[in-house]
Amino acid sequence: MNNQREVFLKDDLKEWQDLGNGVQRKVLGYTSEMMLVKVRFETGAVGELHHHPHVQSSYVSSGKFKYSIDGKDQILSEGDACVVPSNLVHGCICLEAGELIDSFTPFRADFL
Repeated sequence: MNNQREVFLKDDLKEWQDLGNGVQRKVLGYTSEMMLVKVRFETGAVGELHHHPHVQSSYVSSGKFKYSIDGKDQILSEGDACVVPSNLVHGCICLEAGELIDSFTPFRADFL
């Protein structure tokens, strides 16, 4: 799968990947420089604490999440966002079922 030439990313043409424990991911598109991903969480689902070399931004398109970045916690609701610098430990707990729109730079080869 290589989206390098896709410029219009149609949500209904992309498939969800079940990650288990109430979390699903959908890669909307990517180039070598960036990636756009949708992540769906059920209430109580956890995005485990982790880190990676990619810079990440997350936009809460729906729901409510308790986000932890570098040991600091913040509740984020619909319309809120955060930026995670490279290699900082981060994760979230879904307080109300919802979706995040994540972007990564560079793209996450491990998601393909």
